[in-house]
Amino acid sequence: MAEEERMKMQLWAAATSQIASANDNTDFSFCLRVIEDNKTIPVIIIDEHGRPYQHRNIETSPEHELEIPASRLYKLLKQYGEENEPIEIKLDENVSHFIYYGDSLLLQKLAYYPIFQWALIILFVVIFFAIFVGMKKAEQDRVWVGLSKETAHQLGTPISSLMAWVELLKGMDVPAEVSNEIEKDVLRLQTIAQRFSKVGSKPELSKVCLNEVIDKSLGYMRGRVSKRIEISSNYSNSELMFASLNVPLFEWVIENLIKNAVDAMETGEGSIKFDVKLEDKNYIIDVRDTGKGIESGKFKKVFAPGFTTKSRGWGLGLSLAKRIVEEYHKGQIFVKESEVGVGTTFRIILPLTYNNEDRA
Repeated sequence: MAEEERMKMQLWAAATSQIASANDNTDFSFCLRVIEDNKTIPVIIIDEHGRPYQHRNIETSPEHELEIPASRLYKLLKQYGEENEPIEIKLDENVSHFIYYGDSLLLQKLAYYPIFQWALIILFVVIFFAIFVGMKKAEQDRVWVGLSKETAHQLGTPISSLMAWVELLKGMDVPAEVSNEIEKDVLRLQTIAQRFSKVGSKPELSKVCLNEVIDKSLGYMRGRVSKRIEISSNYSNSELMFASLNVPLFEWVIENLIKNAVDAMETGEGSIKFDVKLEDKNYIIDVRDTGKGIESGKFKKVFAPGFTTKSRGWGLGLSLAKRIVEEYHKGQIFVKESEVGVGTTFRIILPLTYNNEDRA
């Protein structure tokens, strides 16, 4: 199209030259038709001194509807000269004028066509890649869901057997505290099996006392960590707090945070404190530990699946905790603050679903 437009301008120059050099009896109808046929290409003609004296197909501005200012014409001359090489109009042996022309509106639009084409190709590539990644992730999720449900199924038989053995121990000459602790662990195994069986399913939330859920989990974990690690809780509200939770899954979050904190205490001693308060229609749970701390650049990485600083483990604990809090309970979990060698504070934000006064 650019070549075609240049040919039109060359025809225009030739027609103008013919008119200028012809005598009075020459038929100018064809030449004039060539000139008149140009209704799309913006043109400026300059004389031998470089002064514009004729223009065509140049839009006028509202304030200069009748005449285009010379300053604008000179500006357009520079622009057209950069876009296309000027065409000479030979009037006689000593005098030449020049045609400066710009690209038509259609050609300007077509100039962006390759960009649009590449953008479209890139968009299709991105969409294809997103679909591919989504399919791959969905396949991985199906594998994990299947593995979890199979694990729960396989645990069912030995747990039932252990429950029977616990009942047998209670009838034997075994101290009550021993059989009770064994029973707690068997019941915990049963809870873990229930958790695995529910992976991939939408969990059911119910109205429960947040204080009781946290204290129950802390009480269980106290007997299963070093005596040199103090686990405590503090509630800013004097009244009991009620939230919409899936208890087995939320207990999993608490356990993961405690285990993560215990692993961060390289000396095997320290403290883990749960501070719970009601603020702006949300429950705020701050879990403070005196572990080795986390570098600021890793605050988000700790929740990534597979990320771990330990020699053993799969690095799934905090990733699961994040999914349980954010996807299932519509809350937030993040590293509030941390200092290497001092400790870390994780913050959980849970929406207030129930009014504390409504305990029915």
